[in-house]
Amino acid sequence: MSVTYDRKEQLQQIQSGLLPGEQVIAVYDAIGTGTGFLGLTDLRVIIQDTSFVGKKVALTSIPYSKITSVSVVSNRSWAGQFFSTGAIAIHVGAHVYQMEFRGDEKTHHVHNLILHRITR
Repeated sequence: MSVTYDRKEQLQQIQSGLLPGEQVIAVYDAIGTGTGFLGLTDLRVIIQDTSFVGKKVALTSIPYSKITSVSVVSNRSWAGQFFSTGAIAIHVGAHVYQMEFRGDEKTHHVHNLILHRITR
């Protein structure tokens, strides 16, 4: 299976923490404050959070079963341009993880993959 990724070191970081038999689908570099990257596997979403005090970094694993919804975040009209921005929000209970990506196609891929997994 071919893995889509932006940076090899981010892919390697995700691969180093996989569970036995778990497969990486994609790893996308995030832009904006607080987030390094988002990884998608066949079992979970993995978010690197760089917003901790003292330059600490956390890798947060979110099983698809815990995600209540996924949203595309847009400042524009939705008329004819559903994926007009590179931002996505992943809702896990009361917490929302918001990520911004370079390019609409990454947003589209992340949204559709998560939506497919949480509606099965």
